Amino acid sequence: MIAVRCTRHGPPEDLILQELPDPAPGPDDVVVIVHAAAVNFTDLLFVADGYQVSLPAPFTPGSEFAGVVAEVGERVTRVAVGDRVAGQGMAGAFAERIRRPADSVTPLAPDADLVAAAASGVTFATAYSALRSVADVRPGEWVTVTGAAGGVGSAAVVLGKELGARVLAVVSSPAKAEFCTALGADAVLDLSRTEDVRARVRELCGGPDVVLDQVGGELAEVLLRATRRRGRFVTVGFASGVIPRIPLNLVLLKDVTVKGFEIRGFTEHEPEAAARDAVELEALRDKGIGAAVSARFPLERVTEALRTVADRTATGKVVLTTAAGRAGAP
Repeated sequence: MIAVRCTRHGPPEDLILQELPDPAPGPDDVVVIVHAAAVNFTDLLFVADGYQVSLPAPFTPGSEFAGVVAEVGERVTRVAVGDRVAGQGMAGAFAERIRRPADSVTPLAPDADLVAAAASGVTFATAYSALRSVADVRPGEWVTVTGAAGGVGSAAVVLGKELGARVLAVVSSPAKAEFCTALGADAVLDLSRTEDVRARVRELCGGPDVVLDQVGGELAEVLLRATRRRGRFVTVGFASGVIPRIPLNLVLLKDVTVKGFEIRGFTEHEPEAAARDAVELEALRDKGIGAAVSARFPLERVTEALRTVADRTATGKVVLTTAAGRAGAP
C-alpha cells in the first residue's frame, strides 16, 4: 500500500510517499481500505512535533478516516468485510489501508458518503462537546466562535445553531465571512475590516455569553473583555501560534468562567458525558447535519492539502482521497 510518511519532524513539505506492506489484523482488529481522510490542524502539529503529545518519527499522519472493511480479526463480530466504517486515532489515516481495533470504528450505512463521514468526525465531536458539555450553551444565548470558517469553527457555527444559540462568527476575510453566513451564522465579524474588535462585538451581539476560541493570541483577551458578566470562555486551541496570558483580574471582575477542552482528555476523564454527546451527535448526523467539505486532494498531494490548512486559506474541511475513494469501490 501507499502511505504518507513523516520520517522527521518538520513542515509538511518534508513528508514523503512510501510503499509499505499491507497491514494484517490482530484477533480484535479490522483492516480498512481508506477512501477518505480528513486533514486537521492537529495533523500539522504532530508532523512538526508541536502537539502536547509527541509522535516519534517515522509515522503515518492522519487522525480520521472512512472506508470499507477489507479484513477482520478472528474475534471480531461487530463489523464484517465489505462494511462501510469511519474511525479516528492519533495517526495512520493518510494511507491506502489502516488497521484499527474493531471497537474503535463506527459502522455506517451501506450508502454512506465516505468523504462526509471522514470530514465530520473529530471536528464535530470537538465542537459539539465543547458547546454542549463544557460551555453548557443554552437556547437564545450568543456564542462567539473564532476561526469560524475552519473545521472546528464551521462545525461550531452549525452545531451552535442546532443547540438553539445565536452565533457570531469571527473570521479573517470577506470570503470566509460569506462562507459563515451561508452556514447560518447570525452575525459575522471580519477581522480584516474591523479596527476595534471589542466595540464591534458589542455592536453585533451586545457581548457573547459564550466564547469558543481556537485561535488564541491577542484576540482571546479582547473577546474575554467583551464577554457578558458570568459568561463562559472555552479555549480549544491556539491556531495563531501564540498562547495568550489572560489577566486574572478580568476573570474576577466579570465573574467569567474560563475552561479548556481537549477531546482525548474529555473522552478519557468524562466518559459518560462523551458517550451522551456521541449519541446526540449521531442523531444530528442522521438528520443530514455534517461538515462542509470545501477541498478534496488526492493522497499524493498531501503537502498541498496540509499547506492549505496551515495557511488558513481553506473554508470548512479539507479531505484527502485515495485511489479507492476516487474510484468509488473497495
